[in-house]
Amino acid sequence: MVVHTRIRPFNTKETYPEQKLNNDLSQGVVAKGTMVFLRGQVAQDLDTRESLYVGDAGKQTEKAMQNIKMLLEEAGSDMSHICRIVVYVTDIRYREAVYLEMGKWLAGVFPCSTGLVVPALARPEWVVEIEVTAVIPDAA
Repeated sequence: MVVHTRIRPFNTKETYPEQKLNNDLSQGVVAKGTMVFLRGQVAQDLDTRESLYVGDAGKQTEKAMQNIKMLLEEAGSDMSHICRIVVYVTDIRYREAVYLEMGKWLAGVFPCSTGLVVPALARPEWVVEIEVTAVIPDAA
């Protein structure tokens, strides 16, 4: 019996070929049919795995939010059903650009939010990563 739906499963040996990793992960998980947990999203094309907008925190945030929107829709949810967001930046000076862009995508949503400054992300060109938990609303 399948309890959870995995959205875009992948293996890290394909995503990080320069590293000797072998982890089975998903871009998102729909748990028990009602909750959606998204992997931290970065400025990466999910189809080609290409990193985008090196050095531009605002544009990296825009791409991460585009990925979040797409993945939530694939799961049967949307941006208005985000409950929790965790934002990781590699430099406190990126915070303003990141939050200004995120604000465009989350206007009127009011999720719980946590922001962290971390020394690095999985790739050196990434300066922001955004993790989301959302719900799939009950059918009307």
